[in-house]
Amino acid sequence: MKKITVLISTLTLALSMITVGFAADTIKLGVAGPHSGDLAPYGIPAMKAAQLVVKQVNANGGILGKQVELLIQDDQCKPEIATNTATKLVTDGADVVLGHICSGATKAALGIYKDAKIPVMSPSATNPPLTQSGDYPNFFRTIASDDMQAKLAVDFAINTLGVKKVAVIHDKGDYGKGFADFAKQYLDESGKVEVVLFEGITPGAMDYSSIVQKVRRNKAEALIFGGYHPEASKLVSQMSRKRLKTVFISDDGVKDDSFLKVAGDAANGAYMTGPRDLSKIALNAAATAEFQAEYGAEPGAFFQEGYSAALALLNAIEKAGSTDYEAVTNALRTEYVETPVGKIKFDSKGDAEGVGFSVYTVENGAFKELQ
Repeated sequence: MKKITVLISTLTLALSMITVGFAADTIKLGVAGPHSGDLAPYGIPAMKAAQLVVKQVNANGGILGKQVELLIQDDQCKPEIATNTATKLVTDGADVVLGHICSGATKAALGIYKDAKIPVMSPSATNPPLTQSGDYPNFFRTIASDDMQAKLAVDFAINTLGVKKVAVIHDKGDYGKGFADFAKQYLDESGKVEVVLFEGITPGAMDYSSIVQKVRRNKAEALIFGGYHPEASKLVSQMSRKRLKTVFISDDGVKDDSFLKVAGDAANGAYMTGPRDLSKIALNAAATAEFQAEYGAEPGAFFQEGYSAALALLNAIEKAGSTDYEAVTNALRTEYVETPVGKIKFDSKGDAEGVGFSVYTVENGAFKELQ
């Protein structure tokens, strides 16, 4: 806890002179993500992370002598709502934005922030083109991209599990289909595996028995799924009821306690990629302890990445000496900051240097890191 306090204290040194780029009385940190609906378990931890960081920052005098004001907006992970959310945050004068959470919602909102020259940082939007296309120079993230986790999932399926026939299923969204597309690409390139099925499903459907039957008919030894926990929970449950022995492999959109709770025993034996366990990092452990003390619970998905994003954004403003767009984005790319995901800065594309994924499995109703 002391290390976090020391870090935040370094972020809150007030300037004795008036700096460029400050017309408002506060520095406004926008926070956008799903705070209601099925995907709220992904957005609420990042929102609470921002609240904890801002609480400490303001208690230590703020940033550059100004208090930090939170502007919180719920986008439900829906692109059509995310555009309204982004417009509201721009209108309300957000200087920087932590969010969005889902890749589809992030992509829908980024152009609005880009036009307004507002730096945006996501703790969870892993769709590769968000950084790799070069279309969004205002975008940064504290998590690795889908191509990295898809490669890890495919390597694990081939080299560790030794499967030869794989079905690849996705939820048709930017995130899920992006992961699935990369998984199929790497499977095809391996020359060792036959992709026996590649198909999208409809999110929110009550029954996926038809796709489960296709997996059975095609004799897939593994099912790689790109998407989120609501659909994954239904898939593994229906696979279990039909006594399908096909191994289930998925992404970090599934590595959430909600998957364990909804799928129950059917989750056991499933594999998924997710951010590496960084609990041995002092700031990581301190941030987790801070959350537990404040809320009496475990943080949940993307809390550490959200905490890191809040620290990185505010550190960049402190280093830049203002909220000027060019100065802040330059500081993000050149100034290291200690965070719960490690000591990071961002490359020219906006990806955090040094972050990555591990493979997890579910044993006795809990996630276990494998590699």
